[in-house]
Amino acid sequence: MYLEIVSPETTLFKGDVNSVSVPGISGEFEMLNNHAPIVSILKEGYVKISGSIQIDDNHASKFEKKDSGYWLAINSGTIEMNANKIIVLAD
Repeated sequence: MYLEIVSPETTLFKGDVNSVSVPGISGEFEMLNNHAPIVSILKEGYVKISGSIQIDDNHASKFEKKDSGYWLAINSGTIEMNANKIIVLAD
């Protein structure tokens, strides 16, 4: 599935991933390939990305490498998943 993470300043990440976990307002949830369409508000926490991914050197300092993926701290945001494409608008 394809993930794009956008901040007010720039696009932080775009590429294919295996899974994405996000801090929803009712709790953390994970999306895998062929997940049902969803739109949600995000709260402060971490966007967790797993898969064979490459983080752009210009934005690598915003991500933490942990276990089998990368974590991005956010204050809030929104997420939409539809047709195996996820867009995270992160603040």
